Amino acid sequence: MRRLSLTAASILQAIVDGGVYGFDIIDRTGLPSGTVYPALSRLERDGYVKSTWEDEDDARAEGRPARRNYQLTAPGVRALAETTRHYRALLPALGRMPARGRA
Repeated sequence: MRRLSLTAASILQAIVDGGVYGFDIIDRTGLPSGTVYPALSRLERDGYVKSTWEDEDDARAEGRPARRNYQLTAPGVRALAETTRHYRALLPALGRMPARGRA
């Protein structure tokens, strides 16, 4: 299984944390829509995320367009766990790196 980028891992974590719609994910990650939506498309293409559209009648009753609902797949859960372990293992080493501008 390939390791995900920090951006992809952040998006998957946002979904796990309850960000099921695009704007929720944007709010939770702080990433711009121009980053989130293409990443969601790639994650869905690669089988880490699946999406469904909410009922249009429900959305219309609330006066808004239908939203796409995102969920992690089993491979997405595994990829997030593996990627999280990888980045957590890097943290101690990153803490020992000199600050920018200092040698």
